[in-house]
Amino acid sequence: MIEIVLALAIGVLSASGVWLLLRPRTFQVIIGLCLLSYAVNIFIFAMGRLRVGAPPVTVSGLETPALYADPTPQALVLTAIVISFALTALFLVVVLAARGATGSDHVDGEEPRA
Repeated sequence: MIEIVLALAIGVLSASGVWLLLRPRTFQVIIGLCLLSYAVNIFIFAMGRLRVGAPPVTVSGLETPALYADPTPQALVLTAIVISFALTALFLVVVLAARGATGSDHVDGEEPRA
């Protein structure tokens, strides 16, 4: 049951992120990138075979590694969170500069013609 909920959450976040990436306004593109990064983080975290209540890997406990939690997905997700925060901040600065230069918040810099 939890696998279905997790798969649906990843699917909804991915679909919403792609839909927002295809919108004409730059703020919607930024939100779409954030949603996609959340979906990828959840996916990486889920692929790590999460274990509830398992101790972390220790030097003396390497004889049976199946009993311990794998720290690699957690480290990857933490790194991805930092990188996505930096990317979002950089993208906001670029969008604000483009808004000041063009006077529009559209991706192509032009208002749609009616």
